[in-house]
Parts: sequence; structure tokens; C-alpha cells
Amino acid sequence: VLSTAVVMGCAKKEETPPEVVTEPPAPVAPAPIDMAAVAGTWEMKTVGATSDSVLTTFTLEASADTAGWLMAFPKRTPMKLSITVSGDSIMSVSPQYESVLRKGAKVQTNTVFHLVGDKLVGRTTAHYTGAGADSVVTLRSEGTKLPK
Repeated sequence: VLSTAVVMGCAKKEETPPEVVTEPPAPVAPAPIDMAAVAGTWEMKTVGATSDSVLTTFTLEASADTAGWLMAFPKRTPMKLSITVSGDSIMSVSPQYESVLRKGAKVQTNTVFHLVGDKLVGRTTAHYTGAGADSVVTLRSEGTKLPK
């Protein structure tokens, strides 16, 4: 019995290989948006975040770079948009203007646009002031490019 204990104590233990931890692959960054493909005149419609009822329509004049973008509501003077680009996203910020939807209120919009097939789609955050309590509303936009 004693010799069995000695043999067992001297026996080489199997080494457990160290656990290999692999990091998941980093997500692939989206391809940069082709600004030349976006350049042109877009007929846009805006709907609520959870509705398909059209709330407003506007024309978006887009250039092949970040300069010269204009947003125009029917019977209103076009507004210059501030544009930045990151990856597959175009971010726009409007100046504050008289709301089309809320009488007596001012609004400023921040929109992130993506080119999806032949559509320009966006998610807008509208910041309202005046005419009651200030509020923030999320809207969706979608547009089709007009032929040249």
C-alpha cells in the first residue's frame, strides 16, 4: 500500500493546457458614404417616429461635399444646413426656424442621414422652444432624388 502511495505521489501529473482566450473580431467599420452619390435635389417627407402619416415635406439640396446644403419647406426661404460626415452617416444641423408643425414655436433639427439603396433616410431630433413647454421630438425622414 505504501509503495502505491509513493508511486502515485511521484507520478507525473498531466498538465492542463492554459485556457486560450480569443478576443472577438473587431466590428467592420461601414464603408464611407459616397457624397457624389448623394449630391442632387431630394424630395423629402417627414413622419413621426412610430407613424407613417406625413407631417411635412421639404426639398433638400445636397452637394458632393459638406458645403452648400439647403433645406426648403414649401413657400419658405431655403435654410443652410451645417453638415458633417462620419463613416456612412451624414449629420445635419439646421438653424433655429419657425416651426412648420407648431404654430408660434421655434425649432432646430439634428438629423443623421444614410443612403439606403436609392433612398436618403434619416432620423431627426427636433428641439422645440416657445408656444408652451419646450420639448424634443424624434421624427423619421425619407426622400427620393429628383432627376437632373
